[in-house]
Amino acid sequence: MKTALVIVDMLNDFVDGTLANPAAKPIIDPIGALAEEARRRDDWVVIYANDAHRPGDFELAIFGEHAMAGTRGAEVIDDLRPEQPDLVVPKRYYSAFTETDMTTNLAIHQVGQVVLVGQHTDCCIRHTSYDAFQRGLRVVVPADATAVFEPLGEEPVQTRQQRALDYLKTFYGAEVVESRDLL
Repeated sequence: MKTALVIVDMLNDFVDGTLANPAAKPIIDPIGALAEEARRRDDWVVIYANDAHRPGDFELAIFGEHAMAGTRGAEVIDDLRPEQPDLVVPKRYYSAFTETDMTTNLAIHQVGQVVLVGQHTDCCIRHTSYDAFQRGLRVVVPADATAVFEPLGEEPVQTRQQRALDYLKTFYGAEVVESRDLL
């Protein structure tokens, strides 16, 4: 069984751009360390699941125009740029599985476990976790390598993050760990 490190929405628009998230800054280094380690292992594959919206996408009605396909805002931040032979899966919905080739990529690489990192724990990570669970994949979520969308509410970020992680653990059987546990 192989493991896929799935890096979700670590894009310019989500870190410093249109939907800038201050809570994303502390997760950059843990994600980078996980990606470096995953690239050294034969039994891991690194996959980027990136918003790449087109005009008229449903999500734009909620969050406004962001991460539009082909723009700088839809590119992975420089600190976490994909390398060879990483895979990039463009997505137009919250889940990295909805109308993408994620399932095919996982099958080709014989992946049985996904390690989900990036943004946002209570949205795209949550929806991707559900779809992974529905496909019989083991889900692992490093708490220090995921973040909720800080500007979304007045409740403390750590409280929202813990609630999101608890949800993933309770409903999808996700194993919640720290990134150092995987290195």
